[in-house]
Amino acid sequence: MKKRLLEDYLERSEKRVKALHFFEELNDFPDVIREAQETVELLLKALLLSVGVDILKIHDVGKYIAQYGDLFSEGILDNLPEIQKISRELRKDRELAFYGMDDWIPLNEYTREDASQAIGWVEFILQLVKKEIAGSEKEN
Repeated sequence: MKKRLLEDYLERSEKRVKALHFFEELNDFPDVIREAQETVELLLKALLLSVGVDILKIHDVGKYIAQYGDLFSEGILDNLPEIQKISRELRKDRELAFYGMDDWIPLNEYTREDASQAIGWVEFILQLVKKEIAGSEKEN
């Protein structure tokens, strides 16, 4: 059961990367940010699920990767500060990118550079997670 769920998370994450590029082409940078956050959250939950840890209803998953660090390879541990930074930064913008505020209009505030950075972060996390999960499947 968890293997199927894990595969689902990875497949949907790969599809979401394509969606991020689509939003970027539309100059819809806030939705790139919001979807990037959700994709990183999904990927990090897949990573935790791959080692038997199920974290629900938490948006900043990076801190839990550190908490269960002894379950991961050096590839994850070596990148842990970057994983945590990405998770934290995207989490901070989750609601703001989606809802905005009276003095923060998302389409006016987020830039192509913000979107490109978010896409790069998602692609980085995706590759790390896929490599980690592929490595752990070989061990089993």
